[in-house]
Amino acid sequence: MIDAYADPGTADVRGGWWYLWWLVRCQPGRSVAGAVLGSAWMVLMAVQPYLMQRAVDDGLVPGRTGVLAGWTAVMFVTGSVNAWLSTLRHRTLTRIRMDANFRTVKVVVGHVVRLGAALPRRAGAGEVVTIGVGDVQTLAQALTVVGPGVGAVVVYALVAGVLLSVSVPIAVVVLLGAPVIALLVGPLTPRLQRAESAYRESQGVLAARIGDLAGGLRVLNGLGGKGLFADAFRDDSRRLRDQGYRVGAVAGWVQALGIGLPTVFLAVVTWTAARLTAQGQLTVGELVSVYGYVAVLVGPVGFFVQMMYDLNRGVVAARRVVGLLRLAPEPDTGTLPAPAGPAELRDPASGVRVVPGRLTALAAARPAEAAAVVDRLGRYGPTDVIWDGVRLDAVPLTEVRRRVLVAENEADLFAGPLREVVAPARPVDGASLRRAVHAAAAEDVVRGLPDGLDSVVSGQGRSLSGGQRQRLRLVRALLADPEVLLAVEPVSALDAHTEATVAARLRAAREGRTTVVTTTSPLVLDHADTVVFLVDGKVAATGPHRRLLASEPAYRALVARDTRDTGNAEDTADTGDAGDPGGGRDAGGGPVSGVREGVTR
Repeated sequence: MIDAYADPGTADVRGGWWYLWWLVRCQPGRSVAGAVLGSAWMVLMAVQPYLMQRAVDDGLVPGRTGVLAGWTAVMFVTGSVNAWLSTLRHRTLTRIRMDANFRTVKVVVGHVVRLGAALPRRAGAGEVVTIGVGDVQTLAQALTVVGPGVGAVVVYALVAGVLLSVSVPIAVVVLLGAPVIALLVGPLTPRLQRAESAYRESQGVLAARIGDLAGGLRVLNGLGGKGLFADAFRDDSRRLRDQGYRVGAVAGWVQALGIGLPTVFLAVVTWTAARLTAQGQLTVGELVSVYGYVAVLVGPVGFFVQMMYDLNRGVVAARRVVGLLRLAPEPDTGTLPAPAGPAELRDPASGVRVVPGRLTALAAARPAEAAAVVDRLGRYGPTDVIWDGVRLDAVPLTEVRRRVLVAENEADLFAGPLREVVAPARPVDGASLRRAVHAAAAEDVVRGLPDGLDSVVSGQGRSLSGGQRQRLRLVRALLADPEVLLAVEPVSALDAHTEATVAARLRAAREGRTTVVTTTSPLVLDHADTVVFLVDGKVAATGPHRRLLASEPAYRALVARDTRDTGNAEDTADTGDAGDPGGGRDAGGGPVSGVREGVTR
């Protein structure tokens, strides 16, 4: 089976069928073993009717009890060997399916990581979830064709050849059986693929909507829109259910034919053999063997139908995986060297200049404008930012990511021990961890958990309040210790007292390092070396916070409004978190500033 840490290989993304064939080619030895074991297993099942014929014709004769016992012993040994082969076959096929499953997961996860911040703009979260939850298992199940599928073809041909020596009419009926079944089941195949594709697509859309609703439920409650979105979600669920019924209808016919047709096939061949026996053209032993052969063929014929069903579902799932794998990462054409040391970042689009080694704050009435500047400074999207005379997009992206970190206030938090959540890239020593926790004023968060830093945190930190999650994100950013830290609204969910504490400690923790924060909080702005006031995405004024308060009426009005919001937050500090552990300010304060949902960067 694939090593969890090994390279899964380069997937064939020319199409769904090509991807399934690539999964087979990735494990040639195991695939051949599955085909051989599946064929041997079915062939030995087909041998039993021949042995039974010999036992009847040679052993059911007076005075030949020893011959009967001998053939009976041979049948017992053959059955025992076949049971052992069946166990090996099942284990091999399980390994084939698991390899395909894990290999696909590794390929998808690796590609998602390479897409990085481009993923949310190229594919919905529901699409990725649906692939990981359903499609991976479906395409892995389709690889069962490697074993019983190949074995069914082999034993079908073998039994047809044996029946030619018994009776040509019966052999003709057997040989015509497979084409007839294909003609009956074949027309359902395109319908199944279309219905399955439409269902999977709608399932991905609905999964994305569930994520959006779960993430924005608090906001919907505040706006009074929960009922409206619930009605829309109910309608989408009803449509998905109806599509599921359509898939089930086609799948039901396929599976019903898979059970019914072999039975009809068995009845026709048995009736033909019985007529030939009554006419004296077959012996009783040959009649018994024919019945046994056809009973054995019920399995292969059923496998043919099941194989068509599994392959059609598998190719639909594989196409969805291939569609994701075809998404190309943002092109990286950078070849110029980065500055040797800390250097100025300049954004011509807004006029923002970030002086190295200082704390710069971006203040804007519309938080999205400040966030857009951060995106350009961090090279998340098209940018013409200049880094010490060199265009940022002319520097290799890996070098930019190594030295410049964008920390969003809604960035993902993964599940796991808190120590690993805040330091996922590399282990950190206890002293560094304590300093980062102190700088983010997160000591109370650690103390409040049952096992401190070793406590397991759920995905996205759902068991924590909004402010606690925000402080843990800040701890993670500080532990990364980048040369340039670009923090989007790092204190928007904190109460005034904690906000002031974090502002003072953040400045001390990043002393001599380049730090940019987007905020309109006067408690943070007062600690910045330089405040850049943005109006319509352009620099309107720069300078220390107190000087801008005195000289810029628009800036003063913006900060004064935030001051009033902070005052309201303090008035309600004792009520908010109790009702909603995931939202608001950390002590139940004012609303979280309206910034985009973040991705892990």
